[in-house]
Amino acid sequence: MLTGELRSQIDGIWNDFWSGGLANPLQVIEQITYLIFIKRLDEMQQVEELKSTRLGTPLERIIFPDGKDERGEPYESLRWSRFKNFEPRRMFEIVDEHVFPFLRALNAGGSAYARHMRDARFQIPSPALLAKVVDKLDRLDMGDRDTKGDVYEYMLAKIASAGQNGQFRTPRHIIATMVELVKPTPEDVICDPAVGTCGFLVAAGEYLRKHHPEIFRSDKLRRHFHETMFNGFDFDPTMLRIGAMNMALHGVEGANIAYRDSLAEDHAEDAGRYSLVLANPPFAGSLDYETTAKDLQRIVKTKKTELLFLALFLRLLKVGGRAAVIVPDGVLFGSSKAHKDLRRLLVEENKLDAVIKLPAGVFRPYAGVSTAILVFTRTGVGGTDHVWFYDVKADGWSLDDKRQPLLPDERLGPKPVAKLTEAETEKNNLADLVWRWSERTTAERKRARTAQSFCVSKADILSAGHDLSLNRYREIEYQEIEHESPTKILLELRRIEAEIDAGMTRLEEMVR
Repeated sequence: MLTGELRSQIDGIWNDFWSGGLANPLQVIEQITYLIFIKRLDEMQQVEELKSTRLGTPLERIIFPDGKDERGEPYESLRWSRFKNFEPRRMFEIVDEHVFPFLRALNAGGSAYARHMRDARFQIPSPALLAKVVDKLDRLDMGDRDTKGDVYEYMLAKIASAGQNGQFRTPRHIIATMVELVKPTPEDVICDPAVGTCGFLVAAGEYLRKHHPEIFRSDKLRRHFHETMFNGFDFDPTMLRIGAMNMALHGVEGANIAYRDSLAEDHAEDAGRYSLVLANPPFAGSLDYETTAKDLQRIVKTKKTELLFLALFLRLLKVGGRAAVIVPDGVLFGSSKAHKDLRRLLVEENKLDAVIKLPAGVFRPYAGVSTAILVFTRTGVGGTDHVWFYDVKADGWSLDDKRQPLLPDERLGPKPVAKLTEAETEKNNLADLVWRWSERTTAERKRARTAQSFCVSKADILSAGHDLSLNRYREIEYQEIEHESPTKILLELRRIEAEIDAGMTRLEEMVR
């Protein structure tokens, strides 16, 4: 948890960029990421030098060699601890003309982040701004892994206020909930094929650190954690750099964060490789058949990205592998052949575990689309018995464009520090969701379909033509609400609004 002082320092850096002429938040976070990486390189060299001095042995790893670069500047001047003391114009010259060319030429065999530096560009417009930001970053206390990760996450949160740039960021409490549902294990091989800022991979790593400390007592598991467990793909170089840095600052230097157009490239080498997929892929897009991977078209003939990504998840998962992914509501009830084929695949040829309806405002202010979380296991031979449905009416934050917290920090998310009261649960359903998920094969089977969560048999889903929309199976219990609390009435109105939105989406789907 960040202190108020740290937040204030980060806000100050951000404001300096804005007042200095760099107003695009994605551009700002990229420049900050470069500077953090430059600082980390110097810190790594300092650690090597200290080890060499204490042990009286040669340096094992040399980042900044002796001598001069190709432009005649000593490599020593390229180190953060040196140029931070230069006057602004000299610092600007060193960073622009020497440090960034040095970064672009870094050995790709280094960290995951270093592999994405080939097109790094210095875009800070003035010596004064650079000097100000370097000074404030240098004074920012990022001593331990937790603080480093929290600082970077706080910076990334500012992307969410950046209009369309917010599409890259799934709310962290939603990610944490999905991770709690699938419970990653030390042996898992995890993949997010639309990785963005690596939010899902970071959350899975933090879950494992908390619940499976034995990882770091075993050489084999520790190597797996740092080198082969985490895999993410994206075709946006900026996102790859930001995501790789996010993983590094959370203590995973060797994550496989790679450039890949997940829907266009064949997946022969990755088919059946992963035991866990966590993702919130881009949807509402459409691709040409010619530019879509042929192995995905064999699973489902469609141009819709939301359906192609579902086909991709099934392709990537090994038998027994599980997934928790976000899909638009249209996937649940779309009437096209491709929609029906995919739902049939999930229900009849694999094991569909849950459909979790999210409030329509979860992705505001940059998207108002209604969505759901699908949890399923790839079996290839069926296995669906009952499907568990949960209607999330409140996620702990206001569902308008401001997305303000409705409860104190310790009462938010899927694992609040204390049991929530009934009134608090009405504002944050996520803890109830996680608890009821654990009861889905026992007590939840007996819940009436008028409840917030309930189970539906496979036979009922087949008779409904594989429709997976929660409202298809919900039974409405009419009751007077004049004596209900204002909060309950407001939530009910929002639920009705979401149902109307879903109905309009269904109508548009039928028209198309």
